Amino acid sequence: MASSHLAATTESLALAMEAKNPFEAISILYRVLEDPSSSSEALRMKEQAITNLTDLLRQENRGEDLRSLLTQLRPFFSLIPKAKTAKIVRGIIDAVAKIPGTSALQIALCKEMVQWTRAEKRTFLRQRVEARLAALLMENKEFSEALTLLSSLVKEVRRLDDKLLLVDIDLLESKLHFSLRNLPKAKAALTAARTAANAIYVPPAQQGAIDLQSGILHAEEKDYKTAYSYFFEAFESFNALEDPKAVFSLKYMLLCKIMVNQADDVGGIISSKAGLQYVGPDLDAMKAVADAHSKRSLKLFEITLRDYKVQLEEDPIVHRHLQSLYDTLLEQNLCRLIELFSRVEIAHIAELIELPIDHVERKLSQMILDKKFAGTLDQGAGCLIIFDDPKTDAIYPATLETISNIGKVVDSLYVRSAKIMT
Repeated sequence: MASSHLAATTESLALAMEAKNPFEAISILYRVLEDPSSSSEALRMKEQAITNLTDLLRQENRGEDLRSLLTQLRPFFSLIPKAKTAKIVRGIIDAVAKIPGTSALQIALCKEMVQWTRAEKRTFLRQRVEARLAALLMENKEFSEALTLLSSLVKEVRRLDDKLLLVDIDLLESKLHFSLRNLPKAKAALTAARTAANAIYVPPAQQGAIDLQSGILHAEEKDYKTAYSYFFEAFESFNALEDPKAVFSLKYMLLCKIMVNQADDVGGIISSKAGLQYVGPDLDAMKAVADAHSKRSLKLFEITLRDYKVQLEEDPIVHRHLQSLYDTLLEQNLCRLIELFSRVEIAHIAELIELPIDHVERKLSQMILDKKFAGTLDQGAGCLIIFDDPKTDAIYPATLETISNIGKVVDSLYVRSAKIMT
């Protein structure tokens, strides 16, 4: 950083824009921020310089410099309105978030800002930074710390009745409980978010996030038709805003189609006008899953999971449902194979289905316990013995009904004889 300052004027900002390279532009903007003038025009120019400097540092992936900039600007924040301070702070934190691999830096930066806002008694800004910190902790799988932070924050925000922030916090709490597999609390938090959202105007991006979370929770309860509707609403919101989350909404829409045995619709959705905008690895992965499901091919299914590991297995929502789909597909294939036999070697079934023997044996034992078919495993001989389906003899229920009727007659005769005796 240069030792001499530059006057905070439009000419200085123009000089930075005309610089030959980003390093020179960054140096000029730092010098503009060193201008001791606190006139209204100088402050306005400095705000613009901060915006330009933030963009340049983000483009150069200089996360630590952005963190230092936020510390350096603290005296400047005392000269401008609190609302503008909040806007600048959140803008710099957002810029750091756009730099890859800065999760730890973002958490450290938010913690520093929480301490500063507490000391400066800037409640409005602190609550928003704490909400951002809780989201970062959740992404970093520090669930317990995130939940503790949210629990105290939500009480405070409810007391102040800041509904816009309350929607964000309730939605975040729903996501956090879902990550912890606590579905009742996740649904309760989402209901609270919807209730708060109904009382105010909610920006389309936030409404899209609510719909996306609603779809995820309905899909978790196997209500895929309702989930599809919510994912479609989320997709329309994100698509209109050209938000990257649109592709995830579309991906989950395709997942719902596959889960309700409508895999043939997947190709049509992808080739639609809206779908063609997002053609890429995520949609290719879902198309491959749909093809494997249509062909009832476990081998194709496993090849797809291997080829699209990032898009399928590393997405926890898709992975959970595809695991269920894989199990269903495996059971259907095994049932189709074993219905031809009364006694068959497990190795032969494994060969026919092209899966490891131990995997097939484990699945067959689970299916027997779940009463998917009647049979037993002879592990000594390495065979599966299939029993004939026991046929219920109609004489037994008829006999029980006759005995029941006789009992009613005897009871009636007893009541009548009791009346005669009296």
